[in-house]
Amino acid sequence: MLGLSAGSGAASVVVAAPIALVDCNNFYASCERLFQPALRGRPVVVLSNNDGCVIARSNEAKALGIAMGEPWHLSKQKLAKHGVIVRSSNYTLYGDLSARVMSVLGSFSPNLEIYSIDEAFLALAGFEDRLDAHARKLRATVLAWTGIPVSVGIAPTKTLAKVANRTAKASPDSGGVCVLMEPGAQAAALDRLKLTDLWGVAGRMATRLENLGITSPRALRDADPAWVRQKLGVVMERMVLELRGVPCVGLTESPADSKSLIASRSFGRAVTTLRELEEAVATHVERVAQRMRLQKLTAGVVSVFVNTNRFNPRDRQYAGSASMTLPVSTADTARLLHAALHLTRKLWREGYRYKKAGVMLLELAPAANVQGRLFVPPDSDRRMALMRALDRLNADYGKRAVHFAASGIDHGWRLRAGMRSPRFTTCWGELLRVR
Repeated sequence: MLGLSAGSGAASVVVAAPIALVDCNNFYASCERLFQPALRGRPVVVLSNNDGCVIARSNEAKALGIAMGEPWHLSKQKLAKHGVIVRSSNYTLYGDLSARVMSVLGSFSPNLEIYSIDEAFLALAGFEDRLDAHARKLRATVLAWTGIPVSVGIAPTKTLAKVANRTAKASPDSGGVCVLMEPGAQAAALDRLKLTDLWGVAGRMATRLENLGITSPRALRDADPAWVRQKLGVVMERMVLELRGVPCVGLTESPADSKSLIASRSFGRAVTTLRELEEAVATHVERVAQRMRLQKLTAGVVSVFVNTNRFNPRDRQYAGSASMTLPVSTADTARLLHAALHLTRKLWREGYRYKKAGVMLLELAPAANVQGRLFVPPDSDRRMALMRALDRLNADYGKRAVHFAASGIDHGWRLRAGMRSPRFTTCWGELLRVR
């Protein structure tokens, strides 16, 4: 394909394999509509944790001027006036449908990078002669097999693939697919965008670029890479090259091991007793420990934090955190619970109304590499077999089907989700019923 070299803008031949960015359209809203046909064609918004603010909007809701991040408690009357359907976030459903979409995408390319819950990059080397047809087949297959509509943007670099994907979404006549493999098509697409439409360019960076005389994506592409690096650093230099069709950011098919893992949630109501705070922390330990075992890792440090609601000036304010280094790195939930609950009692202050608590696991290391100490052995095979059985039961029968007593039973402090849809695909009691 014809690209642009890393020089001052002169055209030259650059060979680069096509990369596709597949992005689910209005993903959370699409998930809500999948099992509720009555929502199709109507404005739909999804709220954040505790029904705080708008985090997803259907096209119909966007057309009404509903802004991302709009507070729910300030928007109730406006949304009701326009007949907007409001749903609490349903991450269990979204995560399951995301996994199904990614599984389908994997059948269209051996090289897949899952970028986020609703986005993935695919390497399409070998499909150069039929990119458009391959993309349209991919889009139709995802829709038929999962019910989730997607848009596909194809270009020689990740940055241009993002541009192509945005173009596909913005052009009704595109059929959800845009291929930008030629410099002329790339330039035309860039001319229709603002600086803040580019991947990784937020308001502050856009202002810095404008102060340097770069006022459009096309101008950024045509800037001298060496000068951009001198003024703005290597990241922006790479963006210039990527906009010219020179790949600088490759696909990451095997994500690196996590350096830390965290589980935290705001409470649905203020927590005022130590017992409830301990239950919340224990619940977070169970969640984060299971995620860690899925990655075959162990934790060497446990950290707990708690805080009150800083947005309520009538409450006394307090925020605290504490950490503990474990004698031996572990993936045993019982050991992690012992440390986390000790830290929670240490942090507890009587007379405060707690709004949030969280648990962080640090100094993560592969479970196969853990060595014991003289008087403290590593996790035994028997304990790890127990943890695997625990994880399997919860995977087969639902979250918290089996759990530690420390995490309690009746979570009166749990997140508010008064408008949550059923978990149609992951909970036996909430499966879709056909009458």
